[in-house]
Amino acid sequence: METTDRSMIGSASSHIPTDWFAIDWRRVQQNVRVMQIRLTKATQEGDWRRVKALQRSLTRSFSAKALAVKRVTENQGKRTAGVDRELWGTAQQKFAAIARLKKQGYRPLPLRRVFIPKSNGKMRPLGIPTMRDRAMQALYLLALDPILETLSDPNSYGFRKNRSTADAMSQIFVKMSMKVSAQWVLDADIEGFFDNINHNWMLDNVCMDRSILRKWLKSGVVDRAQLLATTAGTPQGGIISPALANWTLNGLESQLIEHLNAKWGVTKVRGFKVGVIRYADDFVVTGASQEFLETEIRPWVEAFLAQRGLRLAQSKTKIVHIDEGFDFLGWNFRKYSGKLLIKPSKKNVKTFYEKLRDVVGSNLGLKQADLIRLLNPILRGWAQYHCPVVAKEAFTRIDGLLFWRLMRWAKRRHPSKNMGWIRQKYWHSVDARSWVFAAEVYDENGNGELKELYSLARTPIKRHKKIVGKYHPYDPYWEKYGETLRQERMLDKMRYRKEWVKLYVCQRGMCALCGCEMDVETGWHDHHIVYRVAGGTDVLGNRVLLHPACHTQVHSLGLKLVKPASE
Repeated sequence: METTDRSMIGSASSHIPTDWFAIDWRRVQQNVRVMQIRLTKATQEGDWRRVKALQRSLTRSFSAKALAVKRVTENQGKRTAGVDRELWGTAQQKFAAIARLKKQGYRPLPLRRVFIPKSNGKMRPLGIPTMRDRAMQALYLLALDPILETLSDPNSYGFRKNRSTADAMSQIFVKMSMKVSAQWVLDADIEGFFDNINHNWMLDNVCMDRSILRKWLKSGVVDRAQLLATTAGTPQGGIISPALANWTLNGLESQLIEHLNAKWGVTKVRGFKVGVIRYADDFVVTGASQEFLETEIRPWVEAFLAQRGLRLAQSKTKIVHIDEGFDFLGWNFRKYSGKLLIKPSKKNVKTFYEKLRDVVGSNLGLKQADLIRLLNPILRGWAQYHCPVVAKEAFTRIDGLLFWRLMRWAKRRHPSKNMGWIRQKYWHSVDARSWVFAAEVYDENGNGELKELYSLARTPIKRHKKIVGKYHPYDPYWEKYGETLRQERMLDKMRYRKEWVKLYVCQRGMCALCGCEMDVETGWHDHHIVYRVAGGTDVLGNRVLLHPACHTQVHSLGLKLVKPASE
């Protein structure tokens, strides 16, 4: 019989939960975190025998299995089925799935191949596992991630907790902004990264159950009703794929520095001004000279990648001077008269405007208020991504282009009306600002308010606070730092909705139902304690923030919440 973690039950009960809603999720997360902290300590001490024992214990525990099922049934892919067309939509299915997560007799099904468009017009293949295989990957990721974080390079920022593209951007600024900084960059691109990782290398080096990993790597893929074997690579689309990708490229920074120190000596290496900044499979290497990057760094990088079955894309990999500039993660890095400026790249700006044009062009018959609701999240998301850099010029340009696109949209709706009539109907004066694209909307009580289009040009530019490179999310030493960082970034994401900021602070960053942390990854919903249809108002005293899944649970079960007290 499967081992069950009885300690995950709340203090008022000692029996095993009998249904999905009886699980104490806060206790579940605490139990898993305790095991992950122990895994981190054992890894730091190099006690690999203990690491394997702790991994085995964690992947067999009820808490980890329940958390794995919760993750795959509450993320964006919860409605995307694998080849078996099975989904876990009900509480009964979710609870029954916990017992199915066991190693004995486990055999993953092939992946379902789907294609999504890339920015260059080509199609990117994704491999969609079944719900059970996704849950198994989430389960084993809980045991792999603490080890991965312990061994990761300090300037690796992709698919890691509390790290983002903005952190990678900030690190490049640190390495190249001063007059004495490195002036040359190896802008690298790996050819077919996810498709070409050597399976044997992963089986020999990834610290997890080899038999389970082998089954995932060799599970095959169903493409256009044909079963194809997988002999190399790890599919994009699996929950554990980003972790395996990071594991493959770990050491690119640390091993390179060790190699240079052993060959040239620590003092001389400082003069080479070498720095490696990586986000997933995209990375740049800084250096003092073009010759050094060409003759010393690039051959070492190629040899490092060759061991893993990878190689650089010759057509896209180049060595450039900072005065010439380079694009990385949607930004352009370039020095103008000795001053480093980071701007949205021309390609990124063009792609974004094409998206806006498609949205407006495909919704010619939509009401103005509905079009604004459609455009605002797109505009706000792009603005939040670029607001830490020199983006005012790009913001203003996009606002101007969008204005004329909306003018054409309005003119098409009213071909016989003149400009003055169209301006009076669709554009208003708001807070001393004229020509604001806005529409009057009304609530259930008939109260009207003006809903305006988000203005990119009015977005404040705010320098990003970079994460400390040594930060470890599973090390108790960094607990306070991580908590402060998480809350600061959540409040920054909410700065456009001051009410959410007040609710988040009042709840101390915790979900009002399950008591677990809310962050950018989990998301949040604004819930009215007394429903508006029952006479509830929008005042803060009648609202709480919940996880999206907890919000669904409150409505489906008719739960009654109370306002949490702030400290």
